[in-house]
Amino acid sequence: MIYVNSIPRYSYNIINTYPHDLSDSTQGLVYESGFIYESTGGLYESTLRKVNLQTSEILKLHKLEDKDYGSGITLYDNKIFQLTWKSNIGFIYDKDSFKLINKVYYNTEGWGITHNHEHLIMSDGTDRIYFLNPINFKKVYSIKVHDRFRPVTKLNKLEFIKGEIYANVWKSDKIARICPYSGEIIGWLDFKGLLSPKEYKSAGPLNGMAYDKVSNHVFVTGKLWPKIFEIKLT
Repeated sequence: MIYVNSIPRYSYNIINTYPHDLSDSTQGLVYESGFIYESTGGLYESTLRKVNLQTSEILKLHKLEDKDYGSGITLYDNKIFQLTWKSNIGFIYDKDSFKLINKVYYNTEGWGITHNHEHLIMSDGTDRIYFLNPINFKKVYSIKVHDRFRPVTKLNKLEFIKGEIYANVWKSDKIARICPYSGEIIGWLDFKGLLSPKEYKSAGPLNGMAYDKVSNHVFVTGKLWPKIFEIKLT
């Protein structure tokens, strides 16, 4: 561990790498029992999919309407919540069948989403993170994220891990570890160099994170990345 401006920066060990479909513009990632649930983005091509982690085989696929740009997802109460980027609408699916159960609406952009077993937790690309009622999607409260000196914006994909919010910072190789009460950044993870220079040149930024609470490992990938990395934080 090293400290940057008195904020600790954590390292990691790579445990495994898995294939990732290069056509997937990853917007959201969830891991459960050996499978990856993934939201992909793009006008006319956004999807929700269930993928075999070992082989990248698509086991189940749902295509969004052409106008909707898929964004973050989370699993909560055996349902999949999927945001859209600018349509101000989210979709709730049955996890097993991908059948649409309901739609929810919000007045911000939709970037990342996770949950803490009580609230859904959502980002909109600003320095704010919102805590939402999972039944009606109403805002309960919000926090402003900062690094002790300034606001931190472009908070993207989210994961709730051991009482902390982890957030991709868009167009960077960094993931912030955030206190869910104060909004203060309490640690940084820097994934620069995770891809080789050749791979990184043709890929997009880091953009996808999932947590396996059984192994305590984290899965990370990015837009158009050729690999999903299973890592152990140190």
